[in-house]
Amino acid sequence: MTDFARLLHADGPNAEHAAALQLYGRFVGDWDAEVTAHGPDGTKHTAPGEIHFGWVLQGRAVQDVWIIPRAADSPAFPIAGNWYGTTLRVYDPTIDAWRISWFDPGRSLFRHQIGRPRGADIVQEGTTESGELTRWSFTQITSSSFHWLGEVKPANAAEWRLAVGVRARRRKN
Repeated sequence: MTDFARLLHADGPNAEHAAALQLYGRFVGDWDAEVTAHGPDGTKHTAPGEIHFGWVLQGRAVQDVWIIPRAADSPAFPIAGNWYGTTLRVYDPTIDAWRISWFDPGRSLFRHQIGRPRGADIVQEGTTESGELTRWSFTQITSSSFHWLGEVKPANAAEWRLAVGVRARRRKN
């Protein structure tokens, strides 16, 4: 392992906020995913993907990598495009919430959100550069699966629209 990788990765949560860090820490590991993109016209497209979560920055953050579709030479995934991006999720005790940044350099997509528990779910909310509201939710969370919903709400719209749904299953190593 290079010095950079060794310095980035951590073996577990930092003790100072260990309980709060488990909100996303419970996802640490490798996941297989079924991704369904939903077009505004009602069309749907499904492809396999993978997600990997790990502890980083002295255990003060959780980072993930989302790869959709799985095969590197796959054609463009309709509606949502191909994803090869990473999320950095950092717990901020001053607001008792998570500051979240998603980066997908291949599609020039960069999103910033605030994440909090909402009942048994986790809800992240933010705004795009064009003023659309975003809401990304982890629902139906168990130790071996979760359902992730990516929703958008244009500036003048009355309702949220489901753009992407992901059903993830933990890999058995």
